Amino acid sequence: MTDLIHALETFVLTFSTDVYDFMGWFGVVVLMSIESTAIPLPSEVIMPLAGWRLVLDRGHGVAYVFLAGFWGAVGSLIGSLAEYYVARAGGRPFIEKYGKYVLITQKDLERAERWFRTRGELTVFVARMIPGVRGFISIPAGIARMNVPRFAIFTFIGALPWTLGMAWGGFLLGENYDSIRNVSKPFDIPIIATGTVIVSWFLWRRIKEVRAESSASSPSSDES
Repeated sequence: MTDLIHALETFVLTFSTDVYDFMGWFGVVVLMSIESTAIPLPSEVIMPLAGWRLVLDRGHGVAYVFLAGFWGAVGSLIGSLAEYYVARAGGRPFIEKYGKYVLITQKDLERAERWFRTRGELTVFVARMIPGVRGFISIPAGIARMNVPRFAIFTFIGALPWTLGMAWGGFLLGENYDSIRNVSKPFDIPIIATGTVIVSWFLWRRIKEVRAESSASSPSSDES
């Protein structure tokens, strides 16, 4: 498992570095746009690398860290809007037809719509700063047809502290990025194990709920 994590991390680091060397600042926008569409290209690698490679290594001052954070937030917004519109266009019909196969019930859909009507702005803002949730929050927002200007505003202002903080960390760590990562690697397995237990419990709960809803909505075997 640790070898796989290391291989994936090395690939992301190499890929991101090549993108920055080729595109410069535009590479931050491109990579963060990809990251915000639920594709596994972690901002925890992309943005610190931007602070290191595009700011510190090029002799720029602290002001450029804010530039890196700004372009990272722009990329987050672009990717999030793309994901939002895809979910808005086809998300509800897909879930109504195939939701039970991905453990989403009709009640979940209705609950999400009510939630985003009343708390959508706060939800999007907070979710942009939570690892693992950042890249997926656009999907329920799109399915619930959250107001687009509000979605865009709160996506940007929620993403900015995250991208700025990550870029700042890369600027401060610089070449020590690799050393810090080596120290943190022993914690990968406990984190993954804990996550696996939580996900397994969640899936077990969801399967029970989906089966219960399917049984309730299916015709009674006694009916002719």
